Amino acid sequence: MKDNSLRDRIQGNWKQLSGNVRHEWGQLTHNDVEQVKGDVEVLTGKIQERYGVTKAEARKQIDHWASKFHTHQTEQSDSNAQAD
Repeated sequence: MKDNSLRDRIQGNWKQLSGNVRHEWGQLTHNDVEQVKGDVEVLTGKIQERYGVTKAEARKQIDHWASKFHTHQTEQSDSNAQAD
């Protein structure tokens, strides 16, 4: 996944995603999530800080998490199209 598309998806959907971030990374505080504001670099740093992982590992986790969200969104879009 390209960095720009990941950033765009997360920034564009941050209100929806922010609650899911705490579910995915339970060690992140409410303040951590508020500080991210959709910025992938900030999220990467917060995951590194809270979990003691490398930047590459944090980005891998974010990519995996974002791909789950993208798959869910695609399934919803397909269901909505079929209902029409």
